[in-house]
Amino acid sequence: MSTAADTSTSKNGFDRFFEISARGSTLGREVRGGLATFFTMAYIVVLNPLIIGNGVDADGAQLPIAALAAGTALVAGVMTILMGVVARFPLALAAGLGVNALVAYEIAPEMTWADAMGLVVIEGVLIAILVLTGLRELVFRAVPTQLKTAIGVGIGLFLMIIGLVDAGFVNRVPDAANTTVPVELGVGGKLATWPAAVFVIGLLFTLVLFVRKVRGAILIGILGTTVLAIIVEAIAHPQGWSLNVPTLPDKIVSTPDLSLIGHFNVLDSWSRAGWLVVLMFIFSLLITDFFDTMGTMVAVGQEGGLLDERGMPPRTREILLVDSVAAAAGGAASVSSNTAYIESAAGVGEGARTGVANLVTGGLFLLAMFLTPLVSVVPFEAASTALVVVGFLMLTAIRQIDWTDYTIAVPAFLTVTLMPFTYSISNGIGAGVISYVVLKVATGRAREIHPILYGVAVLFVLYFLRGPLEAWIL
Repeated sequence: MSTAADTSTSKNGFDRFFEISARGSTLGREVRGGLATFFTMAYIVVLNPLIIGNGVDADGAQLPIAALAAGTALVAGVMTILMGVVARFPLALAAGLGVNALVAYEIAPEMTWADAMGLVVIEGVLIAILVLTGLRELVFRAVPTQLKTAIGVGIGLFLMIIGLVDAGFVNRVPDAANTTVPVELGVGGKLATWPAAVFVIGLLFTLVLFVRKVRGAILIGILGTTVLAIIVEAIAHPQGWSLNVPTLPDKIVSTPDLSLIGHFNVLDSWSRAGWLVVLMFIFSLLITDFFDTMGTMVAVGQEGGLLDERGMPPRTREILLVDSVAAAAGGAASVSSNTAYIESAAGVGEGARTGVANLVTGGLFLLAMFLTPLVSVVPFEAASTALVVVGFLMLTAIRQIDWTDYTIAVPAFLTVTLMPFTYSISNGIGAGVISYVVLKVATGRAREIHPILYGVAVLFVLYFLRGPLEAWIL
């Protein structure tokens, strides 16, 4: 294995630029990592169009699914490559889940699609300004190191829950209002479907490879489970696949529809929906993007051993700047804000440590514009195996938290648990920051709080109270 000592003997400029040897990686690991990241997040090319395409704006208009799919793949590909070249960090980007639902079901109904996407562009520009002025990085530095560790651990649990739910291993109880149990194993408390069996077999297969330290274990697990899913579908034709039905497509190549690119308006929403409504929407987008990326960046860096003693990844400002540009680019392409994807941890788990992995992931997204039918072959049941394995790896960092100091242990606990249980990275970070400030002040240790954290805590209070505030103001 190459080490940091190899830096001076790197064989070529490509290696030196991306610091492949310096970070203890190899080109083969970067390629495998890029492939693993792509396969765990390729679902967004299918899912984002379904979410946004089902939304209706104030004029009753809907956006075309085909154009949304092409735009989703294009922006993800370009922004992921940009992250790799500028920040040289193994962090892929694509249309953000949660944010796209906010745009489709809350913002667009108050205005036109062009207006709604214009607000996403505004939000991206505002975040870019915060990065260029150093404020976003300053906020990141103000978060205590152990709380950053808790963020990574919480995201690990979040990844596991995402994987289990996406694979159908865990499901919401259909009539949850009449039971104290909100989720259940499989369907009716039983794993009685072929898709669930495919996931379980695939997960065990991946875990065996991982424990035996087989190179490419996560990627092999995804591909092997996909092959199994195709065979099962061909023989049994089962119902219940989570999103993609794993069948070989009739055609592999399709022409991308890029007609939605540039279809945004940054001005009309203010007069149509009212400035208070617009400001609340921008605030919600801003807080979500601002802190989701912070948590994702920490978690991926932590998984790859890329953080310094203060919990900061290399080229933090560049990472945050590309992320803010991606938010604006997503709005400009009418596919919603693009943001850092925690699924990048699957690539890091496979060995990725540099931006080279992003070149692979981004290139595959660009190919996906033309190969959408082929991308849809990989079912959630196969990709989700990687999320569970990586979730375990990220959880192991929990030992770095001082559980004897309750002023950090309680905020860490809230951060770790609320992320998966509220399905939101921002919610977990917000709960951790607010409780950290309150407990430090209450125990007479206010001097340990970075001054900027007080402002962050207030913003999170406003974020959590935005429902009542909107009802009162509007």
